[in-house]
Formats: sequence, structure tokens, C-alpha cells
Amino acid sequence: MLKLFNTLSRRLELFKPLKSKKVGIYSCGPTVYNYVHIGNLRAYVFTDLLKRYLHYRGFSIKHVMNITDVDDKTIRDSKKNNKSLNEFTDFYLKAFLKDLKSMNIKLPDIMPRATEHISEMVDLIEKLKKKGNAYRKNNSIYYKISKFKNYGALAQLSKQLLKKNASHRLSLKDEYEKDQANDFVLWKTWQPKDDNVYWDTRIGRGRPGWHIECSAMSMRYLGETFDIHCGGVDLIFPHHTNEIAQSEAATGKKFVKYWLHNAHLMVNGKRMAKSLGNFYTLRDIESRGFNPLLLRLILIKTHYRQILNFKLSDFKEAKSIAGKFINFLVNLEFIEKDFNNNINAEIKGIIKKYREKFIKNLDSDLNISLSLMSIYKFVNEINIRMDLLNVNNVKLIKKFINEIDQVLGFINPLYEEYLIELQNKINKFQIKKILMEREIARRKKDYKKADELRKEILSIGLIIEDTKHGYILKIK
Repeated sequence: MLKLFNTLSRRLELFKPLKSKKVGIYSCGPTVYNYVHIGNLRAYVFTDLLKRYLHYRGFSIKHVMNITDVDDKTIRDSKKNNKSLNEFTDFYLKAFLKDLKSMNIKLPDIMPRATEHISEMVDLIEKLKKKGNAYRKNNSIYYKISKFKNYGALAQLSKQLLKKNASHRLSLKDEYEKDQANDFVLWKTWQPKDDNVYWDTRIGRGRPGWHIECSAMSMRYLGETFDIHCGGVDLIFPHHTNEIAQSEAATGKKFVKYWLHNAHLMVNGKRMAKSLGNFYTLRDIESRGFNPLLLRLILIKTHYRQILNFKLSDFKEAKSIAGKFINFLVNLEFIEKDFNNNINAEIKGIIKKYREKFIKNLDSDLNISLSLMSIYKFVNEINIRMDLLNVNNVKLIKKFINEIDQVLGFINPLYEEYLIELQNKINKFQIKKILMEREIARRKKDYKKADELRKEILSIGLIIEDTKHGYILKIK
């Protein structure tokens, strides 16, 4: 049975959704003022793995991920680039969606933009004001955290610690005046520096604060209480802490049942920063010749709650892992025997054994490391029986690989890319003609010519592996 680590309780909990077999998930999306970096991508890959596995286990998913397209940074940088807020944020939203596609990350069911949900935010702020949890000062509206009894429970922060932190991270998000240093802004009154970015509403002219966006949009599409909220550990405080405070104060109900957070990504043992020269977007990765799907593998193979120390050299290992799966599938393609034998029951038994291992490991808080290890062992077990397989066995094996890759999301896409590259080489260099000449030479026992033709194929970047049943053609 699936168990997940709930940040709120700090323990593994049996997963039981509010509605049987139906799961509502909200994850924090990007602020679209720049390209997302690989630390952001780790969070999106984690949520993708979670969604894929829940679906694999028979749950139906409704996934909502917000797009923050109005805040201090989007306003500042759109003005710098002499573009309207919408034009500016649209560019980076499209870039973000392209990144998701390149990484084979399934799109959320709903991607609400903050600018399109101002009315929901205004309604929520009015509820908080009416209940005494919000107040107006200098025309901006703030949340009064002293009115919320369990404030800081998610982050396990004491009120004293909150005061110590008030001048640091919390205040970075909320630059306007307030009654208490650790209160946070819900609605920012219009200022000249905002230019033409504002909304005229019942609570005044201005724009929403960061935290209110996620509460309003998540409850709009998932209800006042929903199953899972995802995000990076950096969002636990203040963002998710503030989401809980404003949502539960407004509704009087539990906001989220399970809070899941992925750990930080480091680069060469250091925090990622442009000043350190170790800041990478997907475009930086691709410009170095690395496949985005290999980045997916790198990000996915470390457990989501472990700090991931990323290095460019990781791509060598990832390529080796991918190559293991690709070679395995290539070898299966060249099995053409259709006779019956006594290995059918054995293959079915092996598949059953490793399916159970795969599920058991992922049921334990998505233990991807052990799950991948079990699949490596499965491949090894099949490889030692490769000469005994027939086409029926191959169908079962390929079906199982397809099944697990519905969760992993990198094996089949990489294999498809491999087959396209292989076919392009075959067509471009007329490989079939060379192979036919080589086969004629081998039949005539002209091994010198056959070897010369093999070397010619090798110079093109292809390898011929001769077997007792024929040959296998692979990319070098």
C-alpha cells in the first residue's frame, strides 16, 4: 500500500485520498519572468513521477499548477524589455512549456494564470477581512498571523523564531508597511512604479500578493480541501505556511491532507547561483550537447527527499544507463523465432517478480533508487536468457517495459530517438546496400572483404554484431 512522507506530520502516512481513487494535486508553478533552471525542473519532474505512479496504481488525477504572471519581478523586467506584462510573460510561459515537453513531463490538467483569477483572490481577501484575519494599512491589505493559532506548523516554527526571521526571508516578499513585521501582504495598492499593471476592484486599485494567488486558484479548481500539495522545500516557509494560514482562516477547514516537498538541488556541492558560474537552464544543458531526457533520468534517479548534487559528469552515467535499456530493446527487436518452448512460464514468473518489486519500492514513498535497481536486475535476468527467447516472450517483455516506463518516462522516448537516428544513418549512407554486399561476401567466405565492409560501416558510426541467427545493427 502506498505510503508518502507528509511534511506536516514529518512521517510516512498511508495514502488515502478524500475521494476513493480520485486525487486532487496542486503544485506551485513558475513565475514567468525568466527561463526555469534545473532546480525548478527537479520539482516538476518529481510531481510528474508522483502523478505517473498514482495513475499506474489506478488513481484518476486532477492536477492544477499555477502560473505566476504578475509580481514585482514580472513588472520590473517587462518594463526593462519595453513589453506589456502579458507579452513578456507569454514568452517565458511558452519557453517553460517547451521545457516540459523536452523533459517528457506531462502537462497539468489546469494551468491557471494569476492575472485571470483576480476576482477569486478579491473574494478570498474579503472573507479574511470579514473574519478579522486581515487589515488595511496605507491602502494595502495584510494578513494578521497573530490571529491564526497554528501559524508555522508546517515549517515547525515557533513564534519567537518567526520574529527572528521576520527581517529576512519573509520581508523579502512583502516590501510594504504593516502592523507586525511578520504579517504578509494580500493586496498591494497601486504605486507609480507599477505603471499600468493594476486592477480596479472592490478592495481598491492594485494587485495581489504572491501567497494569495495559490490559495485562491487551488481552491477554485480543487475545492476548499484537497489531497496533495507539492513543491520544493524552499516553499515550506513562508509560501506554503502562508497558504495554510489564509486558506484555513477563510474556510475553517483543513486546506491540504498531504504536503510533499522535494529537496534542494546543489551543483558540484554548492548552491546554484549565476555569480558562481554554476547556474543552468535546460538551454544551457542542450547547448552542451546533452539530451534533456538524460537530464530527466538524472533528476529522477535520486529520491525526491534527498539533496541532489548535480554535476555535468552525471550525463556520462545517465548515458550508460540509457544505453543499457536501448541495447536491451534493440536485441529484442532482432529475435524472430516463433517456435514454442518451455521458457514461457519462466518469463512470466520473472516479469511478475519484478513487477512486484517495482511496486513495493515505489509504494514506499516513491523509492525510485530501489525501483530502478530492480529493473536493472530484470534486464540482466532476461539478457542471460536472450538466446532462448521467442517472439511471444519478446511481446511480454516489451509490454512490461512499456508498463514501467509509463512511470519512469525516459526509456521509450530515448529508444524512439535512437531508432530515428539509426534509420537516418541507414538511409543517408545506403547501409542496406553495404550490408547486402557484406552478407554475399560472408556466404562466399570472402572474410577479408566482409571485414572491410564492416569497417566501412563502423566509420559511419554503426556497429554490426554477428549472431548465430544473423546480425544486429547498432549505433556506435
